[in-house]
Amino acid sequence: MQNGQTGRKNLHRKVKGRKVNGHKVPAQKGGFGRKIRGYFFTGLLVLIPVVLTGWIIWKLFLAIDGILRPYVHPFLADRFGIDFLGETQIPGIGFITLTLAIIATGAIARNYFGRKIVNFGDKIVERIPLINRVYGAIKQISQAFLSSQREVFKKPVLFEYPRKGIYSIGFYTQDTRGPVQDALEADMVSIFLPTTPNPTSGFLLFVPKTDVYDLDMTIEEALKLVISGGVIIPKRVDGDKVVKVKMET
Repeated sequence: MQNGQTGRKNLHRKVKGRKVNGHKVPAQKGGFGRKIRGYFFTGLLVLIPVVLTGWIIWKLFLAIDGILRPYVHPFLADRFGIDFLGETQIPGIGFITLTLAIIATGAIARNYFGRKIVNFGDKIVERIPLINRVYGAIKQISQAFLSSQREVFKKPVLFEYPRKGIYSIGFYTQDTRGPVQDALEADMVSIFLPTTPNPTSGFLLFVPKTDVYDLDMTIEEALKLVISGGVIIPKRVDGDKVVKVKMET
């Protein structure tokens, strides 16, 4: 009996591993080659998020910097004699200029006269055929995703989609109102269903409130779950129970 317990303990020690970046890395046993292979995959777990994050930031920097840099540098060089080690263009000057211009625009738009100017410009654009539709759509999308006054996604939810017995994770945005709700008898809610691994695209679904379940996780945890394709699961304390609760009516 004692030998059996000892065997189970030894087996537990063998399969027990460490976590790197939230992923469990099995402990390596025996053999120089296996250790090297274990070190290699552990290194990948550490470096891939760092390298990809740095690469994305660098590409965004180059794209934004390239918008104004060709125009700003000649102005600084010709007017003020500013140069950068003899280069024809100063790296980063376009990014800095564009950032300052956005900040200045925001500061102006927040005061009384700035709001008057913005409202006046909106009224002019709204009277131009075709352009008013494009401008209005872009403005509404920008306000929805960039507004700091309210959250776009209220909470993550679970519902049956695309057929009965199969569940999808979505984000509750608001109770459905207007013509859509008027055309239906049941109380509906608006849900954004993101795609994997790119959650910025997805579908707008109108789902009966009685068919939607609240999830005990944050919006960030739900996004990680979607982006990772179900690999990154929210951490829970041992013994916690998940209770399926329908949305409050």
